Amino acid sequence: MSEIGFGLVLDVADPDTLAPFWAEALHYSVVGGVGNYVMLRPEGRSGPRLLLQKVKEGRTGKNRMHLDIDAADIEAEVNRLEALGARRLENGQVEEHGHRWVVMADPEGNEFCVGES
Repeated sequence: MSEIGFGLVLDVADPDTLAPFWAEALHYSVVGGVGNYVMLRPEGRSGPRLLLQKVKEGRTGKNRMHLDIDAADIEAEVNRLEALGARRLENGQVEEHGHRWVVMADPEGNEFCVGES
């Protein structure tokens, strides 16, 4: 069986503006862009590529899929991401099924979560 890789595609309004945020947030490198796309890859480790795709239509509701960022210290990671331009969407932490996380949004409003690793 051959090895399978995968990538994630995030529809955004301005990939060039959003790429630095996601690069810092995920410890990824911006590989480059062409046309409506900007590609990011993990720095020095394996992991999925992230493609930011410019779309004309705006978001009209909750993201159907979102990224989860795992962290040993949730609040420290939330503070780091807020310094990069993210914002909390809910006060405090959500706790469910023995796990805790904070719901956040990137500078364009795309939801993601920061949870326990």
